[in-house]
Amino acid sequence: MKNKNAASSKHSKVTRREILVLAIVIAGAFIAILNQTVLSPALPKLMEDFQITAGTAQWVTTIYLLVNGIMVPVTAFLIDRYPTRKLFIVSLLSFIAGTVLTGSAPNFGLLIIGRILQAIGAGVQLPLVAVIPMIIFPVEKRGTAMGMAGIVMSCAPAVGPVVAGWIIDAFGWRMMFWSILPLAVILLVVSFIFLTNVGELKHPHLDIFSVVLSTLAFGGLLYGFSNASNMGWVSPLVILPLIIGAVALVWFIRRQFHIKEPLLELRVLKTPKFAYSAIIVTVINSALSAGSIVLPLYLQNVLGLSAFQTGMLMMPGAAASIIVSPLSGMLFDKFGPRVISIVGLLGLTGALTGLAFIGPATPIPYLVCIYVLQSAGLTLANMPVNTWGLNALKNEYIAHGNAISNTGRQVGGSISTAIIVTIMTMVTTAHQSAGPILSAASGIRAAYGVSAGVAAVALVVAILKVRPDKSKIGLETETEAV
Repeated sequence: MKNKNAASSKHSKVTRREILVLAIVIAGAFIAILNQTVLSPALPKLMEDFQITAGTAQWVTTIYLLVNGIMVPVTAFLIDRYPTRKLFIVSLLSFIAGTVLTGSAPNFGLLIIGRILQAIGAGVQLPLVAVIPMIIFPVEKRGTAMGMAGIVMSCAPAVGPVVAGWIIDAFGWRMMFWSILPLAVILLVVSFIFLTNVGELKHPHLDIFSVVLSTLAFGGLLYGFSNASNMGWVSPLVILPLIIGAVALVWFIRRQFHIKEPLLELRVLKTPKFAYSAIIVTVINSALSAGSIVLPLYLQNVLGLSAFQTGMLMMPGAAASIIVSPLSGMLFDKFGPRVISIVGLLGLTGALTGLAFIGPATPIPYLVCIYVLQSAGLTLANMPVNTWGLNALKNEYIAHGNAISNTGRQVGGSISTAIIVTIMTMVTTAHQSAGPILSAASGIRAAYGVSAGVAAVALVVAILKVRPDKSKIGLETETEAV
């Protein structure tokens, strides 16, 4: 039986109003991602101003990821329950309130509260940019729509670290937040005037106990694995949250299958295409998650580059994503996901393998080329596979599918980061006799070697399980299992 929503969407025409809605939502996601990427250069300044340690300062990024992870399962309910306009505006107001608080915080505690408010807003805005194109665009145009959205989404990681480094050096870390505020306020005004509702609303019942279980499950797991890389695996602040998180996760999963209106519709995992898609996307994110920590360490501690130089070196990779993103969408709509995902994963695995051989004398042009290959490979693989999986679901389950994929990214990334950073630390310690630079390089090579192995797993799964549809892309679905 064919998906009626998908079949009927083939003949629907996207209106200017819907395109404007998508543009506004993409702008919100851009600001949310920008807010994620600008903070790393500010950590030394925060440590100095608030007289805190590096471990304490790191909470400005850790708490953001934790709150995002906790918000993920709830977003499916919110998107089903509330109109697009109201949901977006309320989330943007939360983000703005958090930005004001972070920019003016007189102490570190209020800064953390501001980051929590920002993360709550971003935790709604980011899922919207993945769900809305799937709702308003015909199935055969979704790849192109997601690819065009990827152009904007790729700009934030490209611009964020470089601009943030310049603003922090010139005006201080508070100005970094104040410079984001006008963008958010302008978007708020635009959304009040132009944003309209899309999709069909349902009136699901919110199971409060499921919310509590999901918060304990994903919050505990993310918190425990985040602490593992800093505190060690035997720390009570690692073991206890992991135990609580694991027990709550099992309880949460069992409850979702036994209540009439689950918070997260896990039955969509019975759809093979979506299940394999979620696995591949989770593994890809697991392979790359440690890179945000490992690459800056290598560039600054081994090669001796500044934070600004680090950002500049990473810009060509972001530029490659901007160029490849619309191309990958168009290729997906025309040929399906198999070839482009395999080519992308080959590039990604090859790039990570190349980074497993870097050292103190590695030429900068080599690093730039490898990073460009990594970014292009990720863009070619990630979006088509994710869209392929979501296309297999009925429209009313897309928000739940997106939430499940995002949960996999969050938890998989957290687990792999903890494991890979632990391996890096062990190898670095074992080579201490070689000196700080050579020992650090040895640990970083080991980290990238593990990352390459994880990426190879995604490549094998894609080769075995990602197949072109027998009929027009997206029109043949398997959601009857739900």
